[in-house]
Amino acid sequence: MGDISYTNGISNGNGCNGNGHSVVSYNRKSCWYEEEIEENLRWCFALNSILHTGATQFQDIQLLDTKPFGKALVIDGKLQSAETDEFIYHESLVHPPLLHNPNAKTIFIMGGGEGSTARELLRHKTVEKVIMCDIDEEVVDFCKSYLVVNREAFCDPRLELIINDARAELERREECYDVIVGDLADPIEGGPCYKLYTKSFYESIVKPRLNQDGIFVTQAGPAGIFSHTEVFTCIYNTLRQVFKYVVPYSAHIPSYADIWGWVMASDTPFVLTADELDLRMKQRIKGENQYLDGKTFTSSSTLSKAVRKSLNSETHVYTEKSARFIYGHGTAYKHNQA
Repeated sequence: MGDISYTNGISNGNGCNGNGHSVVSYNRKSCWYEEEIEENLRWCFALNSILHTGATQFQDIQLLDTKPFGKALVIDGKLQSAETDEFIYHESLVHPPLLHNPNAKTIFIMGGGEGSTARELLRHKTVEKVIMCDIDEEVVDFCKSYLVVNREAFCDPRLELIINDARAELERREECYDVIVGDLADPIEGGPCYKLYTKSFYESIVKPRLNQDGIFVTQAGPAGIFSHTEVFTCIYNTLRQVFKYVVPYSAHIPSYADIWGWVMASDTPFVLTADELDLRMKQRIKGENQYLDGKTFTSSSTLSKAVRKSLNSETHVYTEKSARFIYGHGTAYKHNQA
C-alpha cells in the first residue's frame, strides 16, 4: 500500500504486470499514479515526478507532482489533497459550520496536518483561537516544508499546533469549543483514524466539548451514487444517534474521481437561507471563496434521490467492533517502454 513500483512494460500474458497493474505501450518514459477506487475500477493520472515517498510511525506518505492536479498529498495510498482543487474540499468542510454558528471564536481541528483547514478557518474574522491536533508530527513538518500555500496559516498567532491523538487531547482539555472539525484521514482498515468515527467517541468526547450552539463537522468519505454506502451513510446515521440536527452534504472533487461527503451536526437547528449565508460570508470572511456560496451550499445539501433513500434507510451505527472502511489504495509507479 502506497509503495513505489517500477515496470518495464513486460506483460505476464493477461494484460497485467506482476503487480497487477495494467500494461499499456508508450512512446516515451512516463510516470503514473493509480488508485484502486473499488473492485474492478482504478483511477490513473500522469505524474511529472514523485517528489517524496516515505513512512512515518503511523502511516505512509507521498508527495506527487501530477500533470492534471499539481502537487498531491497521498497518505496510506489514498489521495488526500491536490493543489488545483483542494479548495473545494476545505471550503466545504470549514465554512458551513462556522457560518451557521452565531459567533464562532474557538475551534478544535482533529487532524488537519496539511494546514489547509486551519488556513480556511483563519480567514474568519470572528475566530480568536484554532487548535490543530494531529497525531503525526512528521506529516505536519512535511506539509509545512512543501505546501507553500499554507505557510501563512502555520505562522498565524491564533493557531496552536498540538501533536497528539485527538481523542486523548480532547479528553484531557477542560475548555469547550464553538466548532469541532474532523479533518481526519479516511477510515482505512489498520489506519490510525477509524476509532474517531464511532458513536462512543462522538457521544462521550466530542459532544461534551461543544459550547451551546456548538457544531461538529466531519469529512465522511465518498458520497457518489455507487460509493456512498461505504461509510457516508453510516457516519450520518451514527451522528443522528448523538445530535438532534444532522445535515449531510456533498460536492464533486475532480482529483478524487468521485463526489465527496461531509456531515454537520448540532443540537441547534440549521436555519440559515442561501441569502443569509452569503451575507455572513461578506461580513465574516476575508477574501472571496472560490467554490462555496449560499446557493452552492443549498445545492450541496440537496442530495440525489438514491443517496437520500440510503441515508433514510441506514441502520448501521459505527463502532470499533462494527467499523466500516474505505475501499482500495493507490500506487505511484514508473512505466517504461521495453
